[in-house]
Amino acid sequence: MRAAHFHEYGGAESLVIEQAPDPRPGLGEIRVRVAAASVNPIDWKLRAGTLHQLIPLELPAIPGRDAAGLVDEIGDGVQGVSIGDRVFGLGGVTGATAELVILSAWAHAPDTWNDEQAAGAGLASVTAMRGLNALGSLAGRTLLVEGAAGGVGGAAVEIAVAQGATVIGTASERNHEFLTSLGAVPTTYGPGLAERLSALAPHGVDIALDTAASGSLDDLVAITGDPTRVATVADYAGGQRLGTHVVNAENDSTLLSAAAELGRQRRYTPRIEQTYPLERIADAHAHAERGRTRGKIVICI
Repeated sequence: MRAAHFHEYGGAESLVIEQAPDPRPGLGEIRVRVAAASVNPIDWKLRAGTLHQLIPLELPAIPGRDAAGLVDEIGDGVQGVSIGDRVFGLGGVTGATAELVILSAWAHAPDTWNDEQAAGAGLASVTAMRGLNALGSLAGRTLLVEGAAGGVGGAAVEIAVAQGATVIGTASERNHEFLTSLGAVPTTYGPGLAERLSALAPHGVDIALDTAASGSLDDLVAITGDPTRVATVADYAGGQRLGTHVVNAENDSTLLSAAAELGRQRRYTPRIEQTYPLERIADAHAHAERGRTRGKIVICI
């Protein structure tokens, strides 16, 4: 199969396209012929070597954690899926940006999503849902999403609105119209956030989800009044210091299925900022690494 590789840690220019052995699914796994794979922050951080001490890789490695496509081989012990089914989901921390990928968590992709949207839903939706679930029931509560225009933040906004929350989202002014389209009340991030929120939510903000790791956790705790009313999916050190909920993504088929059901109901649609062909994966990684994206960056295989 054709796949993207990096043979050493470094910049986006270290990515090359070359042949790799076809993977085979093991117990509880499926193999998918990839239509599209998304680019997540962990992908370029692993490639750059900034997570080397925490997650050492065997090189060369294929970047990418989530993908969408058609099932073409099924491992032992797998039920509820057939050859040719269109699915999206998660594999290991690497391996997705290739013609074939092994998934250990997946769901059937709704017809309301195209392949690029399905590829962008995997890691973003499970991360958002785990962060929201840590905060308890959302119905009737006012939620602040820090970094609401990104892949995870945008998913969190739509999913929280679907669960009955009033959502205020922070983003740069150029993304405020985008946040409004997601169902959030937009505001800017940074100094003066508490004052801006007092005008937007005169009865207060009940809970907050940090998806940006922008150094705002102290402010979010002060705004909600309790560290247990704050969850972060991005600032692990800050969350541990303050006692907020600290959430990691997990390969969870149940959460993927819940996201897909919201997709079928047209209540959650993964937003795509830009797509790139496999041959331009270096450009896609460089784009992602610059940050402040509006939705997901996706590689079309």
